[in-house]
Amino acid sequence: MPPVHPVLTIGLYALDFANTESHPPPHFAGNHWRGALGHALRDLACITGARTCEGCRQTHACAYAYLFETPLPAGSQKMRRYDRAPHPFTLRETIGPAGVRLVMSLFGRGNTYLPLMVLALRRAALSPRGIGGRRMTLEMVCQARSDQAHIWTRIDEAAGTLAPLAIVPTHHFPDCPCGIVELQLLAPLRVKRDGQLVTVDNFRFADFFGNLLRRISMLTYFHTETPFETDFQSVMAQARGIPCDATLKWTEQTRHSSRQKQKMPFGGLAGTIRLAGTDIAPIWPILWLGQYTHAGGGTTMGLGHYTLASLSLPPPSLEPA
Repeated sequence: MPPVHPVLTIGLYALDFANTESHPPPHFAGNHWRGALGHALRDLACITGARTCEGCRQTHACAYAYLFETPLPAGSQKMRRYDRAPHPFTLRETIGPAGVRLVMSLFGRGNTYLPLMVLALRRAALSPRGIGGRRMTLEMVCQARSDQAHIWTRIDEAAGTLAPLAIVPTHHFPDCPCGIVELQLLAPLRVKRDGQLVTVDNFRFADFFGNLLRRISMLTYFHTETPFETDFQSVMAQARGIPCDATLKWTEQTRHSSRQKQKMPFGGLAGTIRLAGTDIAPIWPILWLGQYTHAGGGTTMGLGHYTLASLSLPPPSLEPA
């Protein structure tokens, strides 16, 4: 089976914040970032002042709706049983040079809203409530080069404007390693099978990969001009036959739901999954992209984030066991 090659434009940005006062980081910081971003975006972009987008005639022309509610476009041939399409961004907090670094991925047309997203996040961090009680100032905005994601370039200028780098769609991918590849789940992964969350005891690689394959397909369909099409049944048949060595644990956490006005459990799987490069070569581009798109539920809050690492292992013995 030849490798599958989706084309997805990904902008990877880092917003470095400094705390204006001493305050410990909140539990599940991604939830706080997402909630604060939503309030700030609505204040900046909504022209009606309505409390919700339901019934609004401006929904398909509104930046807030596109970024944060992401309604299905008229005539959509996919996800017609759902109210919303995948959002064109992910957020995750990590440690940065100024104190807090917020890493943001924008997908496809979502990159055109970079200035609005940066302004909204800056205002959210400086608001009286801050991010989980932390008030922070934006110190610097950087962007990773499309061809070398580990090289960051500062893109905010003295006047406060942004000068983003050109983003190259992902036509080419690094070569798949020949040895063992370790997939490290750095944030809880929430995927379902038959409507139920997959747990440590019943995890299968195909559960993770099927969700990721669908997510990348939907991101290209709703946010780019190059929808990803392939023989999905054959790709999934390949994934179901891939053996894996998983060392996983369940990480529990909660989030406050503004709509349901209560705390809700929001745990998921964390740990490592080891795969043979020879087995995953046909699906390597999907796995590589997933480092930036994340997988499973809660991706806008940083959940489902993982990295890929090639392990240097000695060659297998040719002597009989």
